[in-house]
Amino acid sequence: MANRTVSDAIAVHGTNPQYLIEKIIRTRIYESLYWKESCFGLTAETLVDRANDLTSFGGQYGNQKPTEFLCLTLKLLQLQPSKEIILEFIRNEDFKYLRALGAFYLRLVGTSLEIYQNLEPLLNDYRKLRKRAIDGEFVIVCMDEFVDELLREDRVCDTILPRIIKRYVLEENKELKPRESVLEALLDDEDMDTSTHEEDLTSGIDEGKQPTNSEINREKDKRKNKNSSGSEESRSRSRTPRGTDRCK
Repeated sequence: MANRTVSDAIAVHGTNPQYLIEKIIRTRIYESLYWKESCFGLTAETLVDRANDLTSFGGQYGNQKPTEFLCLTLKLLQLQPSKEIILEFIRNEDFKYLRALGAFYLRLVGTSLEIYQNLEPLLNDYRKLRKRAIDGEFVIVCMDEFVDELLREDRVCDTILPRIIKRYVLEENKELKPRESVLEALLDDEDMDTSTHEEDLTSGIDEGKQPTNSEINREKDKRKNKNSSGSEESRSRSRTPRGTDRCK
C-alpha cells in the first residue's frame, strides 16, 4: 500500500508517474532503510521538512544504494502534488536542496515550456551543493551547473530524463523569448567602456581620418609627456629658494 501511487494521480508522459524512475532503482528505493523509516506516511506538506533536512543530492552510491534525494523524488512522483506546490519549492531561496528537488521533479513531469520558464532563472543561482558520487564521496557542484545538466543531459542522478523540445524551436514558434544572459550584459558593458576609452584617446587626432595604432600611441605619449612636464615644473618651483626674486 505504501508503494502505490495515489488513486487520483494523472498519467505523466502517458505512464504512471512512479514509472519515470526505472524499475530496478524503484525496487532499491522501496527496500532502503530511509524509505521505510522516513518516507512512510509522508504528505506533500510533511515532505517539505524532509527536504529541508537534506545535506546532499545524487542518484545511487556505494553498493547501488539510493540517496535520500532520490527517495524523496520517488515519493513526490507517488504523491503527485500540484504544480503550484512544486513551483514554491523552486522559488524558495532559503533551502537550496528543496529548490534542487523541486527542479528535478519538474524536469521529470513538466512540459518543455514549463521547464524552460521555471528552471532557466536558476542558472543565476551559484550556491554550492554537495553531490554524492557513485563511490560514496562528495563533490561540490553549483546550482547553476545542476540546472544546466537538467536542461541539456539525457540522464541525471541515475534517472533517464524525458525528452524536451529544443529551445530554438520554441523561440521560432514564438512560445519562448530568447534567453538573456547576465554574463552577456556584463560583456556589453565592458565593450562600451572600452570603446569610450578609445574615443577619449583619439579625440586629439584630426577628424575625417581613421586613426592608426601608431597615432593612438603617439597621443598616449603626448599626454604622458605633458603630465610629466607639468609635474617637473611644479617640483622645480617648489625647490626655488625663498628670497631669490628679492636678489634680482
